[in-house]
Amino acid sequence: AVRRPAAGAHPVSAMLQADKRALEQSLKVNLIKIREKELHFYTENCVAIGTQASLLAGFAYSGLIQVEIPQGKNQMLVTAYMCVTTAAMGLELMAVLNSTLCSMLGPGLALRGPDGSMHKAVDGLMEEYRLTFALFGLGLLAFHVSALLFAWLEFIWSVSLAMSTALALFLYGMVHYFLRIYSRFKVPPSLMITGRFDTDSGVYERHITAADLRRANRAHAEEQTVGQQLHEYLSPLGYSQAVLERAHGPEVRTQPGRAAPAGTPAAG
Repeated sequence: AVRRPAAGAHPVSAMLQADKRALEQSLKVNLIKIREKELHFYTENCVAIGTQASLLAGFAYSGLIQVEIPQGKNQMLVTAYMCVTTAAMGLELMAVLNSTLCSMLGPGLALRGPDGSMHKAVDGLMEEYRLTFALFGLGLLAFHVSALLFAWLEFIWSVSLAMSTALALFLYGMVHYFLRIYSRFKVPPSLMITGRFDTDSGVYERHITAADLRRANRAHAEEQTVGQQLHEYLSPLGYSQAVLERAHGPEVRTQPGRAAPAGTPAAG
């Protein structure tokens, strides 16, 4: 005789399957909430950069159309002033465009895209906002050079020299404080943690002090070339993957958004 399954076995199996799916969905929603914090962080960064860049772009535009250049000035100096001022305006407008597109399209992809779009949006914003900030910084540098050239176009040499000295000191102070603050708060790839779920809980259980962060950044910077530092800044995820592949071979693959594990030597 053929045995029939006991009554009620199938409903229990269905309930277990339903509970399992409910647990998976709950976990997925909680992970997306964590990732959403990163999305807001990068979006707000893009908005902040775009606001300041638009202000500087307006100043540069005024320097092009409202400045009357005296007759008889050196044409090389005039050409340099116009080119640098145009470059300052163009770089700042590119920063405005990038920040506007990122702040609109990034959250749109995370909200309306298919499954996994949240991770793609956050990882994309992570790299795009760095490029936007680089454009903003270059435009700010060109803005200072434009002001220096303007001084030599409009005033006598004694006044121009005094203004050039003041501008050079301010520019040095800006670069110095930028490097100091950036190095203080920079997170090296070996210590970077994103909102992606990682089963290696040891990464999250480590207690990292400010002194540990400074030592890691100092050691990391000493091992890098200028090209590697630029690659890390503009593409932190790609740089972390390159570090892993250099250390462990091309067969090593990390999840997008996850940095190299602690102790991995830097590339180079």
